[in-house]
Amino acid sequence: MSPLIMYALLIALGLGTTITFASSHWLLAWMGLEINTLAILPLMAQTYHPRAVEAATKYFLAQATATATLLFASITNAWITGQWEIYQMTHPLPTTMIVIALALKLGLAPMHSWLPEVLQGISLTTGLLLSTWQKLAPFALLMQIFPSNPYPLMSLALLSAIVGGWGGLNQTQLRKLLAYSSIAHLGWMVVVLQFSASLTLLALSTYIAMTCSLFLLFNTNGTRTINALAISWANNPTLAALAPMLLLSLGGLPPLTGFMPKWLILQELTKQDLPVLATIQALAALLSLYFYLRLSYAMTLTMSPNNTTGLTPWRLTSIKPVLPLAISSTSTVLLLPLAPAATALLMS
Repeated sequence: MSPLIMYALLIALGLGTTITFASSHWLLAWMGLEINTLAILPLMAQTYHPRAVEAATKYFLAQATATATLLFASITNAWITGQWEIYQMTHPLPTTMIVIALALKLGLAPMHSWLPEVLQGISLTTGLLLSTWQKLAPFALLMQIFPSNPYPLMSLALLSAIVGGWGGLNQTQLRKLLAYSSIAHLGWMVVVLQFSASLTLLALSTYIAMTCSLFLLFNTNGTRTINALAISWANNPTLAALAPMLLLSLGGLPPLTGFMPKWLILQELTKQDLPVLATIQALAALLSLYFYLRLSYAMTLTMSPNNTTGLTPWRLTSIKPVLPLAISSTSTVLLLPLAPAATALLMS
């Protein structure tokens, strides 16, 4: 792809998200979501592979369905209440429709089936954009809606945490594993949305840092399956030693960064007199932790048969940029001591 076209598409991605962030009118928000969707489609299909074209088509159909539902719901709200502002969603029918549309855009269960298939068909760099940047605009809209009944959204969140952990257990493709990891983390972000939007922002920001580090690590090593992780030690011993900490941080184990949002979310659910929901969320995290441990075992405790020639790549200078991986990996591993400062900043 031409660099000029690439820059234009990236600018359009940023423009679409910024329009949605800055809009208080449903038509402007819908316009930003459409610009966002149309800008990432050429990036998905840039490899000219049938699998990439299939992934781009599935993504387009899912997003077009979600945005059409969102537009219909906003028109219905304007017809019933005479209001186009996002904050004026008062009627339960259009509010429920918009929650379902945004859940489909994000990939919340049970509207999640498109996400693993799409992520499997695209490159890791485009998958990183899909798993991080493309979630910002729908979350900005979801945080401005206040349904009168929070239980449907909490049910979607709980189901996402369970499906995300359960669906990743039998996967061998790393991109599908990352997709189910994204679904599980979406459940953690959405379950506390009605009670504390600042905790949702904290969980989203830490998730973006952790996912960036893992996507960049797999891209640097050039691995696509679990079996290919066995040669990571020969390719790059430093990254292979760092990988278990990144994976366990995604699983939410202390003293790593991923423990911070899960701990605070469970505390908030307990304060809201929802101990059963908090317990099920914590148990669902164990499912995700299993396949993170599986990846750690395949990467660090499995030695592939190597000869002297096979051990030389780590001595050669890598041409891939390592600064983004270094920054995101450091954030993933070492940000837990800043938990009091982060919560004070977000809740002030």
